[in-house]
Amino acid sequence: MITRRGLVTGCAAVILTGGSSKFQAYDGPQVTRVIISKSKRRIYLMHHDRVLRHYRIGLGFRPQGDKRYRGDGRTPEGRYWIDRRNPNSRYHLSLGISYPSQRDVAEARALGKHPGGDIFIHGQAGQNRGKGQDWTAGCIAVRDRDIEQIYAMVEDGTEVYILP
Repeated sequence: MITRRGLVTGCAAVILTGGSSKFQAYDGPQVTRVIISKSKRRIYLMHHDRVLRHYRIGLGFRPQGDKRYRGDGRTPEGRYWIDRRNPNSRYHLSLGISYPSQRDVAEARALGKHPGGDIFIHGQAGQNRGKGQDWTAGCIAVRDRDIEQIYAMVEDGTEVYILP
Protein backbone atom coordinates (compact mmCIF):
# COMPACT_ATOMS: atom_id res chain seq x y z
CA MET A 1 0.00 0.00 0.00
CA ILE A 2 1.26 3.47 -0.76
CA THR A 3 1.55 5.68 2.29
CA ARG A 4 2.01 9.40 2.56
CA ARG A 5 5.48 8.69 3.92
CA GLY A 6 6.24 6.55 0.87
CA LEU A 7 5.33 9.41 -1.41
CA VAL A 8 7.48 11.88 0.48
CA THR A 9 10.53 9.71 1.15
CA GLY A 10 10.31 7.35 -1.80
CA CYS A 11 10.98 9.82 -4.60
CA ALA A 12 13.91 9.08 -6.86
CA ALA A 13 15.80 11.11 -9.39
CA VAL A 14 14.25 10.65 -12.81
CA ILE A 15 16.02 11.86 -15.92
CA LEU A 16 13.78 12.51 -18.89
CA THR A 17 14.97 14.24 -22.03
CA GLY A 18 12.80 15.40 -24.82
CA GLY A 19 13.01 18.54 -26.87
CA SER A 20 10.16 19.36 -29.20
CA SER A 21 9.17 15.73 -29.86
CA LYS A 22 6.47 13.96 -27.91
CA PHE A 23 8.88 11.02 -27.61
CA GLN A 24 11.20 11.33 -24.65
CA ALA A 25 14.19 9.28 -23.57
CA TYR A 26 14.33 7.86 -20.06
CA ASP A 27 17.50 7.03 -18.17
CA GLY A 28 16.58 5.98 -14.66
CA PRO A 29 15.43 3.09 -12.50
CA GLN A 30 13.14 0.55 -14.18
CA VAL A 31 9.43 0.98 -13.55
CA THR A 32 8.59 -2.41 -12.06
CA ARG A 33 4.86 -1.75 -11.61
CA VAL A 34 2.19 0.87 -12.08
CA ILE A 35 -0.36 1.51 -9.36
CA ILE A 36 -3.53 3.40 -10.19
CA SER A 37 -5.62 4.62 -7.26
CA LYS A 38 -9.07 5.52 -8.51
CA SER A 39 -10.12 7.04 -5.17
CA LYS A 40 -7.01 9.25 -4.97
CA ARG A 41 -7.12 10.03 -8.71
CA ARG A 42 -3.40 9.22 -8.98
CA ILE A 43 -1.12 6.98 -11.00
CA TYR A 44 2.15 5.91 -9.39
CA LEU A 45 5.17 4.66 -11.31
CA MET A 46 7.04 2.35 -8.95
CA HIS A 47 10.50 0.86 -8.75
CA HIS A 48 9.71 -2.00 -6.37
CA ASP A 49 8.38 -0.15 -3.26
CA ARG A 50 9.72 3.27 -4.23
CA VAL A 51 7.60 5.89 -6.02
CA LEU A 52 9.52 7.26 -9.00
CA ARG A 53 6.79 9.59 -10.28
CA HIS A 54 3.10 10.20 -9.69
CA TYR A 55 0.48 12.05 -11.70
CA ARG A 56 -3.15 13.15 -11.45
CA ILE A 57 -5.61 11.14 -13.52
CA GLY A 58 -9.11 11.22 -14.91
CA LEU A 59 -11.25 8.09 -15.16
CA GLY A 60 -14.35 6.79 -16.86
CA PHE A 61 -17.45 8.99 -16.69
CA ARG A 62 -18.90 6.68 -13.96
CA PRO A 63 -15.77 6.22 -11.85
CA GLN A 64 -17.28 4.39 -8.86
CA GLY A 65 -17.03 0.60 -8.97
CA ASP A 66 -15.35 -1.97 -11.17
CA LYS A 67 -15.96 -2.11 -14.92
CA ARG A 68 -18.56 -4.79 -15.66
CA TYR A 69 -19.32 -4.43 -19.37
CA ARG A 70 -18.77 -2.31 -22.49
CA GLY A 71 -20.42 1.08 -22.23
CA ASP A 72 -20.79 1.23 -18.44
CA GLY A 73 -18.35 4.18 -18.20
CA ARG A 74 -16.31 2.56 -15.45
CA THR A 75 -12.58 2.01 -15.19
CA PRO A 76 -11.64 -1.62 -14.41
CA GLU A 77 -10.10 -2.71 -11.12
CA GLY A 78 -7.60 -5.52 -10.67
CA ARG A 79 -4.23 -6.75 -11.87
CA TYR A 80 -3.30 -6.24 -15.49
CA TRP A 81 -0.22 -5.62 -17.69
CA ILE A 82 0.88 -3.05 -20.22
CA ASP A 83 0.39 -5.08 -23.40
CA ARG A 84 0.73 -2.56 -26.25
CA ARG A 85 1.50 1.04 -27.09
CA ASN A 86 0.09 3.44 -29.63
CA PRO A 87 2.42 6.23 -30.77
CA ASN A 88 -0.32 7.53 -33.11
CA SER A 89 -3.15 7.67 -30.57
CA ARG A 90 -5.83 10.30 -31.05
CA TYR A 91 -5.17 10.94 -27.34
CA HIS A 92 -1.54 11.98 -28.01
CA LEU A 93 0.16 8.74 -26.84
CA SER A 94 -1.30 5.66 -25.17
CA LEU A 95 -0.31 2.50 -23.32
CA GLY A 96 -2.69 -0.46 -23.56
CA ILE A 97 -3.84 -2.33 -20.48
CA SER A 98 -4.54 -6.08 -20.79
CA TYR A 99 -8.26 -5.71 -19.94
CA PRO A 100 -10.37 -7.85 -20.12
CA SER A 101 -9.01 -10.71 -18.03
CA GLN A 102 -10.72 -14.11 -18.02
CA ARG A 103 -12.48 -13.06 -14.81
CA ASP A 104 -13.72 -9.85 -16.48
CA VAL A 105 -15.06 -11.82 -19.45
CA ALA A 106 -16.87 -14.29 -17.18
CA GLU A 107 -18.45 -11.49 -15.12
CA ALA A 108 -19.71 -9.68 -18.21
CA ARG A 109 -21.08 -12.88 -19.78
CA ALA A 110 -22.91 -13.70 -16.53
CA LEU A 111 -24.72 -10.37 -17.04
CA GLY A 112 -25.40 -11.19 -20.70
CA LYS A 113 -23.03 -8.41 -21.77
CA HIS A 114 -19.76 -7.92 -23.67
CA PRO A 115 -16.82 -6.97 -21.40
CA GLY A 116 -15.48 -4.30 -23.75
CA GLY A 117 -11.81 -3.68 -24.25
CA ASP A 118 -9.35 -1.05 -25.43
CA ILE A 119 -8.56 0.27 -21.97
CA PHE A 120 -5.56 2.60 -22.12
CA ILE A 121 -3.51 5.04 -20.13
CA HIS A 122 -3.53 8.01 -22.48
CA GLY A 123 -3.19 11.75 -22.89
CA GLN A 124 -5.95 14.23 -23.61
CA ALA A 125 -5.07 15.91 -26.92
CA GLY A 126 -7.88 18.38 -26.26
CA GLN A 127 -10.47 15.57 -26.03
CA ASN A 128 -11.86 16.46 -22.59
CA ARG A 129 -12.40 20.19 -22.92
CA GLY A 130 -15.44 21.10 -20.89
CA LYS A 131 -16.15 17.49 -19.83
CA GLY A 132 -14.77 17.63 -16.26
CA GLN A 133 -12.26 15.35 -14.58
CA ASP A 134 -13.81 11.95 -15.36
CA TRP A 135 -14.68 11.87 -19.04
CA THR A 136 -13.29 8.71 -20.65
CA ALA A 137 -15.22 5.56 -21.56
CA GLY A 138 -13.14 3.67 -18.94
CA CYS A 139 -9.55 4.64 -19.67
CA ILE A 140 -7.09 6.45 -17.45
CA ALA A 141 -6.35 9.96 -18.76
CA VAL A 142 -3.40 12.18 -17.89
CA ARG A 143 -2.10 15.46 -19.29
CA ASP A 144 -0.26 15.16 -22.60
CA ARG A 145 3.07 16.14 -21.04
CA ASP A 146 2.53 13.45 -18.38
CA ILE A 147 1.79 10.66 -20.90
CA GLU A 148 5.01 11.61 -22.68
CA GLN A 149 6.94 10.81 -19.48
CA ILE A 150 4.89 7.70 -18.68
CA TYR A 151 5.26 6.40 -22.26
CA ALA A 152 9.06 6.78 -22.00
CA MET A 153 9.33 5.18 -18.56
CA VAL A 154 6.92 2.22 -18.70
CA GLU A 155 7.83 -0.85 -20.74
CA ASP A 156 5.49 -3.41 -22.27
CA GLY A 157 4.89 -6.24 -19.79
CA THR A 158 4.89 -3.96 -16.73
CA GLU A 159 2.32 -4.97 -14.09
CA VAL A 160 -0.57 -2.58 -13.54
CA TYR A 161 -2.69 -2.61 -10.36
CA ILE A 162 -5.91 -0.62 -10.56
CA LEU A 163 -7.25 -0.05 -7.06
CA PRO A 164 -10.71 1.24 -6.07
